[in-house]
Amino acid sequence: MGIYNFKVKAQDGSEVALENYRGKVLLVVNTATGCGFTPQYDELQSIYEEFKESGFEILDFPCNQFGGQAPGDDEEIHSFCTGRYGITFPQFSKIDVNGENADPLFKWLTDNTEFEGFGLSAMGVMLSGIVKKMDKDYKNNGKIKWNFTKFLIDREGNIAARFEPMNMKNLKEKIKECL
Repeated sequence: MGIYNFKVKAQDGSEVALENYRGKVLLVVNTATGCGFTPQYDELQSIYEEFKESGFEILDFPCNQFGGQAPGDDEEIHSFCTGRYGITFPQFSKIDVNGENADPLFKWLTDNTEFEGFGLSAMGVMLSGIVKKMDKDYKNNGKIKWNFTKFLIDREGNIAARFEPMNMKNLKEKIKECL
């Protein structure tokens, strides 16, 4: 099973086959509108504008599983993101990324990657404390820990890298490697 075997739900409820993205470099992200990482939308939009003509797409999946930070319906979330951050990349219907109702795409992504750690920044240490309360074994499983976890997919549909929420440092370099 690879990424092109999945279908996801668009904001309007229609089904979108990820096969439509075959041959492109993809960044799959679970997002939230009320998170401390929400300003990453600015950087993600900038990266999208820089690389979209080279066959790069960002696939944005809002998720309300972490601190209830993606309230509202799909239309409200999209209006916020386009109005506040000017995003132009595809944004899909709100989903769960963990648990029994996890979207199959995210189940596949987390089953095939490992948690990369939060690092030792103040934000990383704080997030580790929060996540440990929810999942004592969080360091040893691939579950998504928080909003804005990113998965880079190469042109062949393989997972090239996983980036934890605060890790934007090497993202552009990894994208360039895949392009």
